[in-house]
Formats: sequence, C-alpha cells, structure tokens
Amino acid sequence: EMNGYRFRDFLNRSRCKNYLPYRKEMLDYLKAEKAKGRQIVLATATIKEIAESVAVHLGIFDKVLGSENSNNLRSKNKRDQLIELFGEKGFDYAGDSHADLAVWKAADNAIMVEPSSGMVNKVKETTNIEKIYNEKKNKFKLYIKEIRIHQWLKNLLIFLPLLLAHKITNLNLFICDFLAFISFSLTASAVYILNDLLDLEADRHHPRKRKRPFASGYIALQSGFLIAPLLIIAGGLISVIFLPVNYSIYLLIYFTLTSAYSFLLKKMPIFDVIILACLYTLRLIAGAAAVKVEMSPWLLGFSIFLFLSLAFIKRYQELSVIKEQNENMPAGRGYMVNDMNLILNLGPVCGYISVLVLALYVNGKEVLSLYKTPELLWVVVIVHLFWISRMWLLAYRGKMDDDPIVFTGKDPVSYIVGLIVAVLAIGAALW
Repeated sequence: EMNGYRFRDFLNRSRCKNYLPYRKEMLDYLKAEKAKGRQIVLATATIKEIAESVAVHLGIFDKVLGSENSNNLRSKNKRDQLIELFGEKGFDYAGDSHADLAVWKAADNAIMVEPSSGMVNKVKETTNIEKIYNEKKNKFKLYIKEIRIHQWLKNLLIFLPLLLAHKITNLNLFICDFLAFISFSLTASAVYILNDLLDLEADRHHPRKRKRPFASGYIALQSGFLIAPLLIIAGGLISVIFLPVNYSIYLLIYFTLTSAYSFLLKKMPIFDVIILACLYTLRLIAGAAAVKVEMSPWLLGFSIFLFLSLAFIKRYQELSVIKEQNENMPAGRGYMVNDMNLILNLGPVCGYISVLVLALYVNGKEVLSLYKTPELLWVVVIVHLFWISRMWLLAYRGKMDDDPIVFTGKDPVSYIVGLIVAVLAIGAALW
C-alpha cells in the first residue's frame, strides 16, 4: 500500500514511479523473501495501471492486483481475491491501514507498517504478527514543518508600515498588527499545504524538497485536504471579527492571487517572479490597512524591486540544482537551465533599483518630517547595497537555500545588517 497516494492524477506518471516514497526496510524484507523463493504479490486499492508501473520499476512482484473499473480492491474485496488465489490463511499480508483489518483476519501472518497501538491489539486477536515496521516520527513536528512556521518570518513585513510611521509603541495598533500577522500566517500556511499537494511530483524530483512531509509520505495527503480549509477559516475569522474591512479585502486578494500562482501562474516565466514580488508587497499593504496608516509610495516601490530581485534568486538557485542533476527544466516551472544567464542579469539590476529607490526616499521631503538626522539614513543605503550584492554573490556560488527569505532568517551576516539598519534608523529619528 502507498499510504495516501491513491489519486487518479498518478495515471500518466510512468516517470514519477522512481520518486514515490518507498520504505527501504520494507523493500529489503520483500527482496529477502523473494530470494527465498516466496511468491510476492502487490495487492493494492490503487488503480491497477499505477500499481503495474510501480511493480515494473521495483522488479520484485510476481503478480499485481489493483482496482479496475467498478471494483475497488479494498478491505473485504481484497481479502476475497486473496482467498480465491491462495486460500484462507494461505498467505501473509503487509498493510498499513484500518481497511486492512479484514485482510489480516484471513492471513496466516501479518506485517504491519506504522500501526497504532489499538490496531496492533486488534490484529493480535485474529492472527500472528510477524513484523512491525514503525519508524518513530514526531507527528507534531511533521505538521509544524508542513505548515511552514519558519516561513511566517515573511509576514513580519506586516509590522513595517507601523514601524516606519513611528507608531510601533501604540499598544492598540500593535495588537491589531499582531492579529493581522496571525491571520495572514494561517492563510499563508494553508496555501503552502495546497501548493505542496499540487507540487508532489516536482518535490519528489528535488533533492531537498522530496523530504517534505507529503512528498516523503510521512503525512497522508488526506490530512492536507482537511488542515488547509481549517487554517483558511481560522485566518478569515480573525480578519472579519477583529480587523478593518480593507485588511480583509487585501487578505482575500492575497489568498486568491497566491492560489492562482500555485495552480497556474508559477509556470509562466518572468510573470511568476513579478507575482511573488506583488505577494510580498501585499503584506505591507495589508499591514498598513490593519492599523489604518498611510502607505508610502516609496515603500511600495522599494518593496517591489527588492522582492523581485529575491524572487529571481529563488529561481536562479532552483535552476542551479537542476543543472547539478544534469537536467534541463525543473518540473512545474517555465524556466530552463539556459535561462540562468538572463536571470543573473535581471536579478541584480532589480536589487540595485531598490537601492536607488531607497536613496531617492532618503533625499526626499518626507524624511525631514520623520527623522531629526536623516543624513544617517545614507549609511542604510550603503548597507543595503552591500546586503543585496552579497545575496547575489552567495547565490552565484551556490551557497544559498532555495528561499532567500528563509536563508536571511538563518544568516548571521543578515542579522548584523538588520541590527545596523535598526540602530541607524532609531538614531536618525531620535538624535
């Protein structure tokens, strides 16, 4: 059984069979039994065409039984077919779900994969348990990993308009922004789950993303279809009950745009990175709407070009991984390895335009009303110039994670840069 992977969208995936999540110790056991001369049968509720493709790839099965037409080979249907072939108690059966209880009752021995203690007790009452494969994984940590708590770092942008308006010490406004942060983060996590469900094949091709909970098979796909709507509802309720209508509108725009990105727009080169930059900028706009402060056009321009540059870094790094694998095009994307030189030109240019926008802002009239010593902000411009240049240097050398925002959250140099910027900004406002 392939826990959670029984969907018709696998029908046309002869090449993805190499990337399905296989349990090595189970395969080793089957190969050892095959070497002893035992007949090995793949009996699964999965569509037979998919099961046959997997069987051909693994090369250890003597026979394949799968669902065909209106016959769903599950539970009692599977039991009846195995009894017809081998007789009652004439076979051992390996399974992983409650639907297998009916089959285990008719089996001579049971091999159990990731069973609950309750299921083990039920099987013990009906047949002998030969083996239990139970890799100890902390389910709570897996779910935390899947909803991407670390990605919530991006949503701290919601606080930036309040900070730049010099109203961060207003407790009521801070609480509003905090609720907006939670609401936005829950909605974003729902989208991450949907995106992972859509990107299963692409993730399984990727050397790091294949370890994600859904791609690796450690969390069943059904859980994703349950959790994602709950997160959306929770985020929406916080928005509607506690925050201004304009914030709720921007949250809805974010969810619609990011969903469209997951389903379609991420396959459209250049347009995809523009959308990513807009999604980051929407966080700023939503944060301003949550506390009803005016959004600076300078901040909008700076944000668009900065995050466009970082989005290009993300694509450049993805293509670097594909190039190392001697492939030409990442699954589910519209770029090719040959595009790397173009991205290497476009990305830094966008980053330097963000430096220019920041410099123009520092030289503008708005700064005089907010800062007592605006000259200190020129050092911020230089520090930002260093940071964006270093980010591209690291990307060029292949020393960055897939997501530059997450990399920034783990990078000591970026923390030092952030501290310097904070000290300079506070100093410019107070001195």
